[in-house]
Amino acid sequence: MALHISKLHYGKLVVGVDTPVELRNGQKVKGINFDNAATTPPLVSVLEEITKFAPYYSSIHRGAGYKAKISSQKYEEARETVLDFVGANPKKDIVIFVKNATEAINKVAYRLSQKDKAKNIILATAMEHHSNDLPWRDKYRVEYIKVDECGRLVFADYLEKLEKYQGQVKLVTVTGASNVTGYVNPVHKIAELAHKYGALVLVDGSQLIPHQPFEMKAWLSKRHIDFVVFSAHKMYAPFGVGVLVGPKEFFEQGNPDLTGGGTVRTVTPDLVVWNEPPSKDEAGTPNLLGVIALTAAIKTLNSIGMKNIDRHEQALVRQLIRGLKNLDSIEMYCTDDLNQERVGIVPFNVKGIHHELLAEILAGEAGISVRSGCFCAHPYVIRLLKISPEKIQKIIANPQEPRPGVVRVSFGFYNEHAEVDRLLEILAKVVKKKRQYLKLYG
Repeated sequence: MALHISKLHYGKLVVGVDTPVELRNGQKVKGINFDNAATTPPLVSVLEEITKFAPYYSSIHRGAGYKAKISSQKYEEARETVLDFVGANPKKDIVIFVKNATEAINKVAYRLSQKDKAKNIILATAMEHHSNDLPWRDKYRVEYIKVDECGRLVFADYLEKLEKYQGQVKLVTVTGASNVTGYVNPVHKIAELAHKYGALVLVDGSQLIPHQPFEMKAWLSKRHIDFVVFSAHKMYAPFGVGVLVGPKEFFEQGNPDLTGGGTVRTVTPDLVVWNEPPSKDEAGTPNLLGVIALTAAIKTLNSIGMKNIDRHEQALVRQLIRGLKNLDSIEMYCTDDLNQERVGIVPFNVKGIHHELLAEILAGEAGISVRSGCFCAHPYVIRLLKISPEKIQKIIANPQEPRPGVVRVSFGFYNEHAEVDRLLEILAKVVKKKRQYLKLYG
């Protein structure tokens, strides 16, 4: 249940918000972090929970000591917390703890490759992060659902590919929200159509789950999500743990991608009997403190209310987009339609200033952290920037060639309207005195 914590107090929940950062001139100011899509700072509650639990830290599952029993209980209770957070079915679905969403996707790709060889096509989208693209390429034939010039999924192309490859599509894998444009995909509608054609669905929830309510839906629903993955470090628990939620029956079959301690029930010189999942897929000593951190983060996000977080971040997005439209020399991407559902991400450039240099100026002049580049989504950014194949080949052949990209502002629930005002203020100054800043930072 949400406690409806005042937005004025959101910053108090996050570590490091008031930490001074050094500017180019040596002065120090309060830093502003607009790079939350890459990773988020830890919550106060996360550090407090780790400190509180640390004296009881021990090995799990096989220890008979008091601390081992407490550690095992906390670890298994965390699975229940995660299942509830994403609206999974505790009787059908399981939680596998991994390092991050990237490992989770690789795990599904490996296990899926052992099943139903007749179905060898994966449908991905042209907006995927490399982590939801590269793991599929060496195991399957990957077909990409088109995006339009503004980066939105072309649903007609999705339908066309399902029809064209019916009976061959093993899985449809899609990002819940783009890490470049912030666009939110209609994942339940995507799932409904995929299931109609006999395909499974995986949602990369890395950019969606920390920002909006999410539900896997009931198993009997045609809109049910089969697999969801996400990373704790993008939801205020940066201690190296990720989550894979999926059907237990799926992981009961086949061999795990990583083997070793904890994955087996019995081993002889010529026989291996695997453990039941999820243990079967959690080789080695698990990252218990990372799991504790994730659990604490989920509890805090629930206390704020995911709908409240979404509303606040949407207000910040609208404020920034309106402000950027009032500035000269700003090139915005995929921001014309304010009715398009998105998370708190806004990509843009300043004409005449390379994206990397602009990010450096914002940090050096105002202590504002943003990300610049292609954000591990090269094909998507190439499409958005309309970069020709000839230009790409030139860049590949000459590593010294300036690399294309954009500046990305990405919000967390703790960001404030005054911080957006400060960004717009420094951008207006940079635009007005462009030559001066190019000389200073060039």
